[in-house]
This record gives sequence, structure tokens and C-alpha cells, in this order.
Amino acid sequence: MTKHTAFLPSLALAALMAMPVAAEPPNAETVVARVNGEEIRLGHLIVARASLPQQYQQMPPEVLYGAILDQLIQQTALKQAGPEKAPRHVELSLENERRSLMAAEAIEGVLRDAVGEQEVRAAYDSRYAQGNGGEEYNASHILVETEEEAAAIRADLEAGADFAQTAREKSTGPSGPNGGDLGWFGAGQMVPEFEAAVTALEPGEISEPVKTQFGWHVVILNQKRIAEAPPLDEVKEEITAQLQRAAVEAKVAELTDAAEIERPEVEGLTPDMLLDLDMVRN
Repeated sequence: MTKHTAFLPSLALAALMAMPVAAEPPNAETVVARVNGEEIRLGHLIVARASLPQQYQQMPPEVLYGAILDQLIQQTALKQAGPEKAPRHVELSLENERRSLMAAEAIEGVLRDAVGEQEVRAAYDSRYAQGNGGEEYNASHILVETEEEAAAIRADLEAGADFAQTAREKSTGPSGPNGGDLGWFGAGQMVPEFEAAVTALEPGEISEPVKTQFGWHVVILNQKRIAEAPPLDEVKEEITAQLQRAAVEAKVAELTDAAEIERPEVEGLTPDMLLDLDMVRN
């Protein structure tokens, strides 16, 4: 009896060793392929997929997985067949890419810390403190190419010509066939020069010729009104985006102001050297 029981610990150990060990769930470091011993990990596939154009990201994962893995395998084989030392332009590109990605990570941190529900609510309350959405304008315009044309049209209008009919006959803008009618719009919806001209008018008044990037305008203000304040949910995304832009701009200004930045004068350096790719191909 004693002789047989002496084997029990060894048998128990053997049984334990034979039991399957639970595998760790796949993670970013999980190796999914090797090319001549060089590992391709699941994280490589995840990042590659995230960098695809949006239309390709919509493809089913079961289609993308194999395609991305095949591409990474092929790229790895090609890389191994290339020069042992990365060419200078590749090193510079990698430095730029790393700089860009790390800057993007810093921006993400700024956005996480800077904008929350409290900040959005405070901005909304400040913007609509008067209980309304500000003034809205209903205007029409006639767009032409030159200041001389605009001045002549304004003179005709002041002499009694019908604005809508004149717009249909002479305006080169897309609203011309509709009598130049632009409908209702609020602050920030038109280019600054046009908006300034509209806000300076009283209903029924015709502007002097106004120059914008599109040409020369003659504008008539048809009506103006006070808009109702929109609900927070309707403008939350817009307010959040504005707060985020302001936060990033402020952080960038803070960091660059605090940084020791040098721009040495380099003798012989000219802007057209930007085009000289041969300079980095060595």
C-alpha cells in the first residue's frame, strides 16, 4: 500500500501539467504574423485600419483583417529587402510623423481637460444672456464683376428700378433668378464685408457697392427681426467646437510664448529650396 501511494504526488503533478492553460485574450501586443522572424502585432493592424480613408473603414472587419495583414506582410518583406539603413528622407518623414502624432495627442489632452458640460452651459448662457438668438436679416443682392457696374445699378435702383427684376436681369450670382433673395440669416453666416454692409442698413435701404471675394454687390435689407434663442441641444455641438478651438489656440500660444525659439539666419537659404528633393535623397 505504501509503495503505491508514493506515486500519488507525481501522478497529481502530471495531471495538473496536462491540464490546458487558459490563454490570455488577444491584445495590442499579440503576434499575428512573422516575416523572417520580424513580428507583426495586432496593434499594427488596428492602427493601420484607423488610418484608412473613411470609405474603407466602413468595410466589414472580416474583409479588412486579411487585407491589412497581407499588406503589412508584403510591406515587411519589401522593407527587409531594402537598404539596411533608412534613407535620409525616410528618417525625416518619420521624425515629422512622430512630431505630428505627439502634437495630436497633446491636443487631445487639451480637449479632454478644457471642455465639459459646465463650460458648454456657461458659454450658452453667456451667448444667449438676452434671452434671444440675436438679430436676423432678410436681404437681397445683385452681384456683378466691377465697381462701375455696381454703382450704375445702384443709381438705377435709387431712381426707382425694381430690385428683384434688376437682379434677375443683371446679377451673376446664383440667387439672381430668384430676384437676389438670400432669405433669413444671422451673424457669421455671410462673409465679413457683406455682413457689415447688411447690418449697417435699415429696412428698405440700399447699400453702396460692396466688394467681397465673389465680386461687387448691391444689397437691399428687406427686413430684420430678433430670433428666438435655440435650445441648448441644438447648438451644443457648435458651442463645443468653438470652445475646443479657443482652448487649443490658447494652449498653443501659451506653449510657444514660454518656449525658447530660435530662428537663425542661414546664409544662402532661400524659400525655393523647399522644392529641392535631391537635398534629402542621400
